[in-house]
Formats: sequence, C-alpha cells, structure tokens
Amino acid sequence: MNRLMPTPRGLWITCLILPALAVMLLFVAYPIVSALAYAFYHWNGMARGEFVGFQNFYDVLFTEPYKSTVQNAFINNVIVFVTLMVVQNGAAFILAYALWREFPLARFHRIAVFLPVVLSTVIVGYLWKLFLNPLFGIVNQTLKAVGLAGLAQPWLGQSDTALASLILVNAWHWVGFPTLIFLAAMQRIPGEIYDAVRMETESEWVKIRKIIWPLVAPAATIVFVLQFIGSFNWFELPYVMEGMSGSPYGNTDVLALYFYRLAFGNPGAGSSDFGHGSALAALVFIFITVFATAMTLYLRRREIEL
Repeated sequence: MNRLMPTPRGLWITCLILPALAVMLLFVAYPIVSALAYAFYHWNGMARGEFVGFQNFYDVLFTEPYKSTVQNAFINNVIVFVTLMVVQNGAAFILAYALWREFPLARFHRIAVFLPVVLSTVIVGYLWKLFLNPLFGIVNQTLKAVGLAGLAQPWLGQSDTALASLILVNAWHWVGFPTLIFLAAMQRIPGEIYDAVRMETESEWVKIRKIIWPLVAPAATIVFVLQFIGSFNWFELPYVMEGMSGSPYGNTDVLALYFYRLAFGNPGAGSSDFGHGSALAALVFIFITVFATAMTLYLRRREIEL
C-alpha cells in the first residue's frame, strides 16, 4: 500500500510540473487544435457554417485570390530566412569571435550588442520607421550630410528597398541573441586545444575552419533552427513598419500577415474568414514543424561529421 503512495519528492515535482503543463495545454495545445478544427468548416463571419472537409486547404493552395497571395508571401518568407541566415548569423559569428578574442572595449561591446534584443519589437519598429522616414529620417539626413544625397530615398515606400530595409532592421534587433549563443559556445572551447592549433599556424581562417566552427556546431544548430522558425513566423516588425497589407504592393507581405488578414479581416478589404485563415495557419504550422525537424536531424548529423 505504501508503494502506491506518492513520496514527498514526487508530490513536489508534480506541483512544479502541473502549472506549466496546464498553461501549455490551455494557451498552446488548445488554440492549435481549435484552429485545426476551424479549418474544416465554412464560416459566415463569426458564425460557423457547414462542414467542408479539406476544401479550405485546397482553396488556400490552388485557387484565387488565395493562391497568388500565399505564393508571394511564402517567397518573401524564404527571402527573409536566407538573408537573415547570411547577414544576421554571419555578423553574429564575427561579433562573437571578436568578443571572445577580447578585442578593444570587448566588455562594453558585449552589452551594446545585446541591448537591442531586450527592446520591444513594437518600439524597434516605430523607432526605425522614424529613422527611415524620407523627409526627416536620420538615415537620409546622414547620407545628405556626408555628401551621398543621391542615395537618400524612401526606403519603406518603394518595392526595391522595403523588404531589404525590414530585414536589416530585424538583423539589428536580434543579432545580439545568436552572438550570445556563439560566444558561449566559444568560451567552452578548451584553452589547450586552441593553444595547440596556434602553435601550428597563425592563420585565423584556419583556426576558425578547423577548430572553432566544428566545436560551436551544436550552438549553430540551435541558432539556425530558431532562425528558420522565426523567419516563417515573422509578423510584428512588418506589421508595425508597413501595416497589415504588406505594403508597398505586397512586397513585404508574409504568411503571418496574410493569415491575420484572412482570419480577422483587413480594415480596407472586408470581413473575416476563419475557415481559410485557420487552414493557412495549419499549413504553416505543419510546414514549420516538418522542416524544423528535418533541419535539426540533418544538422545533428553534420555535427558528427565535423
């Protein structure tokens, strides 16, 4: 009988786990299941209509006006992911290496690099929206002050520069996070290993390629997977800086913005559509889950090869 009674340690662990489990079930699992269920019905505003099976999924992927908008938004998400992988993570690795080697003012730069991460995305969005203003923004004013007035332009108002501007703002905002992860991984490298390589070569490139990168590969896996998930969940920054419609002309439209417009309505385009919006959300969730899992497995195998 006593064997069936929970021990004090077991009760304590249960008390710690249950609140977190309840929060996850209520605010994560339940909304996901609900959204998936909504996707199988036709909706008239807030009123649920008849069961339509996979028709909403088919409409989102293969019929207009959904098909072209989804394709455009998906391409933009891919561009965001690839560019941030190169720009943001590349800069983060260089910064982490510089901080690890104790370059001048390294302690100050550790704080400066990470400081933008703690800022709210809404604050960052509105701040950079002011900086990029074509009339009084600090970016154009600086270009004019240094004699490069020909480069001043409406960064957020034209198709050629709008998405790139958002990506660079996002990189500025989040570069401190992968920098911190890379730096922590570098600090775990045994000093004797690095000293042994330094005795054989003075080339920094050889040290990075042969020693540092293979040893920080597990940290890189975490960074790359989180970057992928974040890129295809991208919503706050384009919403704050360019609005719900993905202006200009849909060039900053992404899947999360389009889902929001479908599910909750666009102020300039009409009522909400829970059915197609939920179908799009379910497809994005499945895509992120499958590819994030595949990416993790592939990168884990690469770690062993390195």
